[in-house]
Amino acid sequence: MMRALYRRLRDESRIPWFLFYLGLTIELIIVIVDKSNYTNPIEGWLFRITFLLFAMKLVLTEYSWKEWVLIAALEAAGFISYRVTGANDMIRIVTFAAACKNIPLRQMLRYTFYVTLAGCLVIVFLSVTGIYGEISLTQAYGHEAAEETRYIGVEAAEETRYTLGMGHPNALSCMFLMLTALGVYVWFAQMRWYMYLFLMLLNAGVYMLTGSKTSMLITTAFLAGAFVMTYSRYLRQKAFAYVCGALIFALCIGFSVDAAVCAQRVRDAQWHEFFYLDPMDNAHIVALGRIDRYINGRIISLTDSEKNDGMIHTWSAFSCENNMNYYFDMGWVKLFYRYGVIPGILYTAACLWLLWRFYKRKDACGLVLFVTFAIYTVVEAHLISAYIARNYLLMMMGTMLLTSGKDADGKS
Repeated sequence: MMRALYRRLRDESRIPWFLFYLGLTIELIIVIVDKSNYTNPIEGWLFRITFLLFAMKLVLTEYSWKEWVLIAALEAAGFISYRVTGANDMIRIVTFAAACKNIPLRQMLRYTFYVTLAGCLVIVFLSVTGIYGEISLTQAYGHEAAEETRYIGVEAAEETRYTLGMGHPNALSCMFLMLTALGVYVWFAQMRWYMYLFLMLLNAGVYMLTGSKTSMLITTAFLAGAFVMTYSRYLRQKAFAYVCGALIFALCIGFSVDAAVCAQRVRDAQWHEFFYLDPMDNAHIVALGRIDRYINGRIISLTDSEKNDGMIHTWSAFSCENNMNYYFDMGWVKLFYRYGVIPGILYTAACLWLLWRFYKRKDACGLVLFVTFAIYTVVEAHLISAYIARNYLLMMMGTMLLTSGKDADGKS
């Protein structure tokens, strides 16, 4: 009797679908509230509720024994992470990804796009009408030479940039990038050249408001890559493009690890070069120093704390509780610092497996989105977060890695 009822709930009812979308809706609202000026006092409780909803969806989903073994192994790693760090991020992420099975990917991403877009528009509307949220932010944004402000004490000039209610100009430009990437991926088959031109003009407009060069360049690169894939069937089909994507991904990880190893030497070399006109180090460190200037000092920012949080000597197998409270911009470094080397390796392995699925499906826009996010995560930590609904790759991993011979849209 109980077994028949369970199978009826699992296979015939819409309850698993409703549980998943209720959890996803709450997670999306959490992300939207986080981007506003409002501080969410019940965020922790909402995380517990969404975890319970996704866990119930997981229980009401049929998996093969191999999938159960994989889920159990990842949940075990997540439990270890929770015991060591006190943060349940990894358990929540694994449960969410596993719960994505049997939810059509494009349906899920389309829903995510509409809810996120609506939430962002509400924030902008409240800001520009003066109801809630600041429309702009005046502060120093670091246009001056870093050495002058760091070593001589030259006061950085303040300027005004627009936030439209999102707290910081970079947050506004980041959300534009995320929505652009998600929208193009969902409607890639319908994209035409004039749509790309329109989005490029919007990108220029957002840059004029925010002055955020990083997000503008990354958005431009994404649109250019998606445009090429739209009109080049040759590249969409060839393994060469996906191999290049894997190499770029490996380069992003390698650069981030290198930065974590050499951050203090880069800082010392920049100091010596400014005062003695000689970095007093090898070409490798000099090259990292030059790159660091283009990425606004993100490498040497790893040396800003007393124990140089983020540098590789602060990494460990499953991180530690103290690493949960220190923030910096380099996303891949944050992955290994905040969650540990073993969870970091598991996530990068899942990324590579996702790339393999993109190749098998000849999902060219997925490849472009994957590479874009990999590069963006080198300098920004938006995707490496406790906020599950920020990272669209998790949805793709859940649907594409646990499909038992079906594609991500549930078709044979």
